[in-house]
Amino acid sequence: MVDPRSGIEILDAAECWRLLADHDVCRLAVSVGGQPDIFPLNYVVDEERLVFRTAPGSKLASVAINANVAVEIDGYDPENNTAWSVVAYGTAGIVSSEAEEYRLERLPLFPWNTSPKYNFVEVSLDDIAGRRFVAEGRVAMPSTASDEE
Repeated sequence: MVDPRSGIEILDAAECWRLLADHDVCRLAVSVGGQPDIFPLNYVVDEERLVFRTAPGSKLASVAINANVAVEIDGYDPENNTAWSVVAYGTAGIVSSEAEEYRLERLPLFPWNTSPKYNFVEVSLDDIAGRRFVAEGRVAMPSTASDEE
């Protein structure tokens, strides 16, 4: 659905989930003791929830203290000169079942650095919304001869 006043396309939940599934980097927003924090992380969609790996530290402690989180992803499509974003709210939980950890280890979820990340966190999303719009202030780049080869 496109808002006639703004020209912004409001994405339905299915399109938001498709965008989440097609990408693997998001921002996880948390709040502990009234202090917000945000973490970029890689994730995978598994059975309508997000799963990420982490090591002991502030990210793991944050979701253990306050499981209420927000997740954001965004992108730009240069071919159509459109930008989009998805924001979702949900509940994070540290996976403690050995059987579930074993299953999650088979997902295509790989740390970006070599530090071991043995903890799995799952985020069940309760509310998801997205939008897409023409990037009015951005001029599409003309193709070059090397692009056409």
